[in-house]
Amino acid sequence: MPTILSPVMATNWRLAFKTDREKTLAQIYARAYPMVLHYVKQHNGQPEDAQDLLQEAIIVFYEKVMQEEFRLTASVTTYLMAICKNHWRQELEKQQRRKKITLEEINPPDEVNPAETKAAGTDLIYFVEQLGDKCRNILISFYYFGQSLTAIAEKNRYRSVRSATVQKFKCLERLRKSLSGLSGDYFR
Repeated sequence: MPTILSPVMATNWRLAFKTDREKTLAQIYARAYPMVLHYVKQHNGQPEDAQDLLQEAIIVFYEKVMQEEFRLTASVTTYLMAICKNHWRQELEKQQRRKKITLEEINPPDEVNPAETKAAGTDLIYFVEQLGDKCRNILISFYYFGQSLTAIAEKNRYRSVRSATVQKFKCLERLRKSLSGLSGDYFR
């Protein structure tokens, strides 16, 4: 069986998985978990977060190893840590965005004068909400959360990225059409 610490060919890991997948996965998990746990705790996470991250990373690693063209150029723990760090950083960014939205809902910016607030329905989000769930999710995922069209296509079960691109364009056109009669002063 390949060693966990030294870089080895993906074919060796493929063989190890085919021979005894559960034992190989358990060894990888046991070796990588303390490092992932340490990293996650240093970055405001919980042990459950570390477990979830590592399990996702191991699934990615397993799927990659089983592909014939995959070539591992680092140790497995280094590879898994890189995946975990990237996923954890993305999760923290999502949490920050959610936190920012929540804080803005609770404490609106000081510069807003209640006497000058707009009538209900003049906020941009009102118009996005009127598009329906699918369009709202696509536009918010793409423009607010910065998700790729590939991820949006997968999430919405489109056959291709092109289908997601076309749908995003249609949703954006519907939003533009609904906003066309308004002046820019509504959104200032």
